[in-house]
Amino acid sequence: MSASVELSASAGPAGQELGDAQGAAKREAVAPLSAFRGLVRVREVSDPVQRPLYQVKAEFFRMLGHPVRIRVLELLQNGPVSVRELLTDIDIEPSNLSQQLAVLRRSGIVVSTREGTAVTYALAGGDVAELLRAARRILTELLAGQTALLAELQDTEQPPVTARP
Repeated sequence: MSASVELSASAGPAGQELGDAQGAAKREAVAPLSAFRGLVRVREVSDPVQRPLYQVKAEFFRMLGHPVRIRVLELLQNGPVSVRELLTDIDIEPSNLSQQLAVLRRSGIVVSTREGTAVTYALAGGDVAELLRAARRILTELLAGQTALLAELQDTEQPPVTARP
């Protein structure tokens, strides 16, 4: 289990309030946790292995919840693609693409390789491509059902509405 540090209200020795500059200096100082006794609260952070599977899955799907990330994954289904090609296909600012690629890389869904100055991305495994195909099948079924319902609604003649006296 790891610990994260959460600063409480800045109070100096004997409970005196620290000024903004003093408080900022205290917060930015690098020191062992024992040096912050009385100034910080230590909050336990749960290990991902100890969290329920449904929570880990929710975080996974949240990570996929950006249109640029989905588009990148779609483009990588056919094999490795250079960042230059991704920029051409997606029409996004380089810094934005870089941020989205970093999220995918940190999650382990994609891997990158550098050849000289060119960086190429690829899917880390075939399961991601299968997940995208499954999503396409599900969406196709949902939209087909909506289209059938729309056609049924359009074919059904509604009786005219009459005004009540």
